[in-house]
Amino acid sequence: MKFIGYRTLKTGIGTSIAIIIAKQLGVQYAISAGIITILSIQNTKKQSVKIAFQRIGACILALFISSILFKIFGYNEIIFGVFLLIFIPVAVKVNVGEGIVVSSVLVTHLLIEKSVDIFWLRNELELMTIGIGVALLLNLYMPSIEGQIKQDQIYIEEKMKEILFRMAKALKAHQVSLKEDDLFNSLETRLYKARRRAYINLNNYFLLDASYYVQYMEMRMQQYETIKRMKEHFQRFFMTYSQTIMIAKFTEKVAHSLYEENTAEQLVHDLYILREEFKKMPLPSTREEFENRAMLFQFLNDMEQFLEVKHEFKQNLITKES
Repeated sequence: MKFIGYRTLKTGIGTSIAIIIAKQLGVQYAISAGIITILSIQNTKKQSVKIAFQRIGACILALFISSILFKIFGYNEIIFGVFLLIFIPVAVKVNVGEGIVVSSVLVTHLLIEKSVDIFWLRNELELMTIGIGVALLLNLYMPSIEGQIKQDQIYIEEKMKEILFRMAKALKAHQVSLKEDDLFNSLETRLYKARRRAYINLNNYFLLDASYYVQYMEMRMQQYETIKRMKEHFQRFFMTYSQTIMIAKFTEKVAHSLYEENTAEQLVHDLYILREEFKKMPLPSTREEFENRAMLFQFLNDMEQFLEVKHEFKQNLITKES
């Protein structure tokens, strides 16, 4: 399994099984059942079922259109081309486009045999049913990827913590780390991979609600976008004031509290208190101080957005569970 993925393994096994079943049932062009299985093995259960319905619908549509055309105009390459000119746009229109290629191949069997008798129409439907049926049975088993998603969560939270700690340090020392870009790039790459895995996991369940990881990853993606804005602000700070130190300490506090279960409610309250303390402080006395203070407040606004995203995420979960 280290060198052969589950999908590849299922494709190889399923193709052989489909061909054997078709041959045992006396279905003509049995190889086509194996080809249909190859094309029907998907990454998720929901995707497999969706494509199965589309291909069966496309097959019925293709056999209906081709039967009429072949019966009236005869069996030749030009009529097959006319069939495609009609079938393809109709299939797209009725949302069964996934079955266009496979169904067109099945219609070529009618062209070769120069017949649209019930035997051959049933034969093509059997090929489609066997190929799709075997693929669906094999797709009932999907290896769990929740362990990988949990590892993604740990990685994402640790990277966000590290970024916030570095921001706090930069606020105090006015010295941005050279590793900032590497941290952001690695975090962004992992976030996209993790979100993709979360959606795959979601689409492997029919009855259970597996949307938590999707919601979690979407929440972290929003927080990441906010952190990027915060990065732009703190890189332009050039003076240190009491407010700078206070925000730096608060940033460290947020970093320490960055874990999955935290609702961020207390942090939002602490930020409100911090704002009230700022209002009591003397106003800037110079233009430079004013500009620096303005960027500090914008940084704090972004921090508030960062916390609100997490708080809203947890509140939605509580509402859903109640």
